[in-house]
Amino acid sequence: MPTIVVEVMPKPELLDPAGKAVAGALHRLGHDHVTDVRIGKRFELSVDTVDDELLKSIEKVAADMLSNSVIETVLSVEVLDESPAGETH
Repeated sequence: MPTIVVEVMPKPELLDPAGKAVAGALHRLGHDHVTDVRIGKRFELSVDTVDDELLKSIEKVAADMLSNSVIETVLSVEVLDESPAGETH
């Protein structure tokens, strides 16, 4: 069964308080090599089949329902797996 993955991130110009908190915690734990953390959302939508019409529909759903266009950007809408179970590309 195919899975469509939608990735959403806060707009780059906006503060990401959760990301800042994680970055601070990493620094306190000695991970000074981490310079920034941004936290986003990942949605995995299982579908029966994938075609161009469905992908356009999911892109609209991502923009209208899965993200807040004022503060977030939809980074990608991609098909994770179209092959039957056990097969790889």
